[in-house]
Amino acid sequence: MEGKTVTQVEKDINDWLPITKSRNAKWWYSSFHNVTAVVGAGVLGFPYAMSELGWGPGITILFLSWICTFYTAWQMIELHEAAPGKRFDRYHELGQHAFGEKLGLWIVVPQQLMVQVGVNIIYMITGGKSLKKIHDTLCDDCKPIRTTYFIMMFASVHYVLSHLPSLNSVTAISFAAAVMSLSYSTIAWVASVRNGVQPNVEYISRSSTTAGNVFGFFSALGDIAFGYAGHSVILEIQATIPSTPEKPSKGPMWKGMIVAYIIVALCYFPVSVLGYWAFGNSVDDNILISLQKPRWLIATANIFVVIHVIGSYQIYAVVVFDTVESFLVKKMKFKPTWFLRFISRNVYVSLTMFLGITFPFFGGLLGFLGGFVFAPASYFLPCIIWLIIRKPKRFSLSWYANWFCIVFGVMLMILAPIGALRQIILQAKDYKFYS
Repeated sequence: MEGKTVTQVEKDINDWLPITKSRNAKWWYSSFHNVTAVVGAGVLGFPYAMSELGWGPGITILFLSWICTFYTAWQMIELHEAAPGKRFDRYHELGQHAFGEKLGLWIVVPQQLMVQVGVNIIYMITGGKSLKKIHDTLCDDCKPIRTTYFIMMFASVHYVLSHLPSLNSVTAISFAAAVMSLSYSTIAWVASVRNGVQPNVEYISRSSTTAGNVFGFFSALGDIAFGYAGHSVILEIQATIPSTPEKPSKGPMWKGMIVAYIIVALCYFPVSVLGYWAFGNSVDDNILISLQKPRWLIATANIFVVIHVIGSYQIYAVVVFDTVESFLVKKMKFKPTWFLRFISRNVYVSLTMFLGITFPFFGGLLGFLGGFVFAPASYFLPCIIWLIIRKPKRFSLSWYANWFCIVFGVMLMILAPIGALRQIILQAKDYKFYS
């Protein structure tokens, strides 16, 4: 680095970091990255969330979440180049522009990291459980194998894939993952229709007590918020698209986002409505568990889930690697070498694997994280930043839309963790470590 100017050193570091290394993405790359990031395996829990919410509130909250997060996605795409001549390549850079250097970091980084690490842990668990389900479905009389070992098998893939250099180099995996998410969602709702309404199906509340119903309702809000977790990687995805003053990156990015959100609607609405319609309040917290047959179809759907969560894990992990590596190189003054990357990325995969093996109460975690960290990142933080930077006129349509999303998001953030914590406590009673 000797003899180089500060700007040159910064450019070298940016060319090394995974988000800004490659800026030649096409608009359709942003489509699959966004589908892979947004459509999580959380969609498989939507019929269960519907059973806690009931028909009216369930459909309303699903639809409001879709509208609200589509709007906040548009805001983030617009704000990517909010300052002339500068691109906010990372969520925290936009936060710093809005809230100031120090405060912006403290508001955005902890939240963004909790979303990404939380998603990665949940995907470790989902990947492991889906592998176990494939094994158990195809092999009835085999000796049961612990979930722990399946999570380790799932993690072993990431010890290899995590060494891909940039977000653009994950594109092929991301494309496969996006196709898979549409495929297993389609399998889930088509199989629900094929099985038809189950005998003795009931659409009344799941719990027999008022407290159980109220907490269940709160927890379901978090499950739905978890389904819209992709905002913590929007700016990072947009950073990979080339941008010039004549052709800013927001054009192709918005095109990609529209396609992504149409696919999100095609995945979320049929699964939620038809899964609940078929099984009523006896639906499992993963719809594929309720659909016992045909066996080959359920095994196929679970294979698709595994491929999808491999891609999703990588999209979120690349952004974590970028944060960790820029901290190590810029603040801790490490040299940007392959060895630093090798160590830091393997440590991260091991950490998410260890936490996934230790705490696999999947349902409760979904609701808790969904409310606590995804609601701010996806529902209302973009609106607050928009109000600060763009300053819409009071009582204008934009002003009302932002405040509506802020109130809705804050409500989710307060209520969802309450319900989810109770669920975790109830599940933890009969829980064995490393089972």
